[in-house]
Amino acid sequence: MSAVLAPAGVPQGGDEERVNILVVDDLSEKHVVFGSILEELHQNVVHARSGKEALRLILKMEFAVILLDVNMPDIDGLETAKLIRQYRKTAQTPILFITAYADELQTIQGYALGAVDYISTPVVPEILRSKVRVFVDLYRMNRQLQVQMVQREALARSEAARSAAEDAIRRANYLSEASRLLSRSLNTDDTIRTLFQIALPSLAELAAVALTDDHGDLRCTGLQDPANGSSPVTGHALAQRRKLHPQLTQAIRLATASRQIELVPPLLLWEETGSQTPLPEGIEQTAVCPLFAGDRPLGALLLFGQRQHFECARMSLIDEVVSRASIAMENARLYTLVQEADARKNEFLAMLAHELRNPLAPISNAVRILHGTELQDPTLVWARDVIGRQVDHMSRMVDDLLDVSRFARGKVSVKTELLALATLCERAVEASEPLIRARQQQLSVELPEEAVVIEGDMVRLSQILSNLLNNASKFTPAHGQIVLAAAFTGQELRMSVRDNGQGIDPAFLPHVFDLFAQGDQALDRPHGGLGIGLTLVKHLVELHGGKVRAFSEGPDRGTEISLSLPARLATEADFPLPATRTPPVAPRPAGLVRVLVVDDLLASADTMKVLLESEGYVARIATDGESALAAAREFMPSIVILDIGLPGMNGFEVAQQMRQLPETRDALLIALTGYGEAESRQRSQKAGFDHHVVKPADIDFLLSVISQAVQPKEGLVT
Repeated sequence: MSAVLAPAGVPQGGDEERVNILVVDDLSEKHVVFGSILEELHQNVVHARSGKEALRLILKMEFAVILLDVNMPDIDGLETAKLIRQYRKTAQTPILFITAYADELQTIQGYALGAVDYISTPVVPEILRSKVRVFVDLYRMNRQLQVQMVQREALARSEAARSAAEDAIRRANYLSEASRLLSRSLNTDDTIRTLFQIALPSLAELAAVALTDDHGDLRCTGLQDPANGSSPVTGHALAQRRKLHPQLTQAIRLATASRQIELVPPLLLWEETGSQTPLPEGIEQTAVCPLFAGDRPLGALLLFGQRQHFECARMSLIDEVVSRASIAMENARLYTLVQEADARKNEFLAMLAHELRNPLAPISNAVRILHGTELQDPTLVWARDVIGRQVDHMSRMVDDLLDVSRFARGKVSVKTELLALATLCERAVEASEPLIRARQQQLSVELPEEAVVIEGDMVRLSQILSNLLNNASKFTPAHGQIVLAAAFTGQELRMSVRDNGQGIDPAFLPHVFDLFAQGDQALDRPHGGLGIGLTLVKHLVELHGGKVRAFSEGPDRGTEISLSLPARLATEADFPLPATRTPPVAPRPAGLVRVLVVDDLLASADTMKVLLESEGYVARIATDGESALAAAREFMPSIVILDIGLPGMNGFEVAQQMRQLPETRDALLIALTGYGEAESRQRSQKAGFDHHVVKPADIDFLLSVISQAVQPKEGLVT
C-alpha cells in the first residue's frame, strides 16, 4: 500500500511545483514519523511498504530523494537500492539509508550502491529535514536547468529556423530577380551581361562564358573582372573571343559529360602565342558550370574565386543560377534563329514577289495591247478579259503577301494627308467595280450628306475599303447585294461593308482577322485566297488610329465588317483638297519621243516596246546594263524604263551612270521592277530615278507619267 501525503492547510500547486519524496519502510509507525517530520517542507511524500512496491512507484513517478530502510523483509534496502540504480531514470536519484544500526561492511556496501548518506534511528527531525531539503532544492535546481536547457534549445532551433527562413527568402528573392533579369532580353550578348551582373560578386570574383561555335569549338564569348572595375565585354567587341586554353576546354568537356558543376584548380582562360594570360591574384578554384539546352550542350559558365565561394550551400545556389542561365541562353539562341529565319523568309518573299511579278508584267502588257486591238471574236474578248482579271488578282495576292511581311517587321508606315470621304470611296469603288460587275452583283454606296474629311493615307485607306469590297464580292453569290455605308457622329467616322452572302460561323468569328485564317479549309472550297486580306485591313485601320469589327448572324446570313476612324467635318479652308492621285492622261507625244526599255526578261521588254509603239513612241530594247549604257549614248532617249534586277550591273548602278552621261543626264528615269519594298524605293531615289513603278505596272499611270514628262521639243527623231 502506498500513499501521498500533503500538508493540511497548504494550497495544492502553489507558486513552486511540488516535488516527490519516496519513503520506503516496512513499519507503519515510521511512515507516520517521517510524514510528520517532512510535512514542513510542503512537498509530496510518497510511501512504499516494501522494496517491490518502491520499484513499481519509481516506474510511474519521478522522485527528488528516496528514504530507504535497510532492514526490510522480502527485499532488503541494499538489494532495493541496487535494483533502483539499474533504471536509467533513477540511476542518479539520491538515496538516504535509514537504519537502527549499521556496521562498517554494510556502510561500505551502501555507499558503493550510490547512497549519499546514512541516517540512524531514532532520527533527529531537523537533521532529516535539512538533508532532504538540500536534495529537494538540488532537484528543483536541476529541473530548472533542464527547463532552461530545453528553452535554450527551442530558442536555438527557432533562431536557426528563422535564419534558415531568411536565407531561403534571400535565396528565393535572388533567384527570382535572376530569372527576371535573364528574361528581359532575347539577345545573347545582353543575356551574358545580365549573367555577369547576377554572378558577380555574389557567386565569384571573376566570371567568363564559353559557348560552342558552329564548328564545335569552345570560345570565350564573355568576360568580366569587377576587381579591375571593368564592365562586361561580350560578343564581337570581345578582343578575347578566341579558343580556350586546352586544359580549360578539357575541364568543360568533363563537366559536360557528367552534367555536374566541377571544381578544378585555377586554369588559364587562353594562351596567347609566346605568352600566357594570368588570372588575378587570390583565385584559388574554378567552378566549371555546364550550360545545357535539354540534352544539347551550349557551353559553360566559368566562375573563379576563393574556396569559400564554392562551399556546399553556395554550390546549390550556383546550380540554380546555371539552370536559369541555360534556359535564358537557349531562349536567346532560339530567338536569334527565329529572327534569322524571319529575315530569310522576308528575303524569300521579296524575291518571290520579284520572280512572280516578272512574268506578270508581259502578260499585263499583252492584255493592254489586246485592248487596243479591235477583236471581233467574242471568245477572244472573253479570253482577254479573263487573263486581265487573273493578272490583277495575282498582283493583289503578291502585294498582300509583301504587306504581311512588312507588318511583321514593323516597316509599314502611312503618309497622312487631308482626304475627302467621297474621293476615298470613289477610289475604292473604282478598284473593286470590275470584280463586282463580273459577278453581276449590286453595289450601293450610302454616304453622309455632310462633307467629311479624314487625315490618312489615300493608298492605304482605299486598300482597306477595296479589300472589304472584294471580300464581300467573293463570298456573295451572283446577283447579291453589297452596301458600302458611312456615317459621321461626333469626331468619328463609322464605315461598313455588308453583304447578304454566305456569312461567318459564330465559332470562327473571333478569328476572322487572324493571319492565314480561313473559315472553309476543305479541298473543294469554292473560294480561294491566302487568308491575309482581313489581317491587312485590321493592321492598316489600327495604323490610322481606328478599330475594326466583324458581325454575322451565322451561315447564309451575310456579313458586316465595320470600322471607325477619327474624322471631322470639312471647312471652306479645306478646299480645294490636295490632289491624291494624278488622273490618267492620254499620252499625246509631240512627235516621235525616244524611250529606252531595259529589262533582262525579253518577253517583258518586247511587250512594253510594242505597247509604247502603239501609243506613238519610238522604243528600243536593251537586256543588260552595258548594252543599256551603249544604247543611251547612241539612242539618246528622253525616257528610260529600267529594270532593277539586271545581270552583271544592277539597275541602280546603271541609273547612277546614266545620270553622269550628257545624253541621259536630264532624261526621265522610271524604275519598273518586281522589287516593291521600301528599301528598294529608297535606293531608287538615291540612284537618281524619278519614279519607282512595281510590276505589273498600272499602264494608264505609267503612260500618264511619260506623257506629262514629254515636252514638244524634246526627243524628236531627226
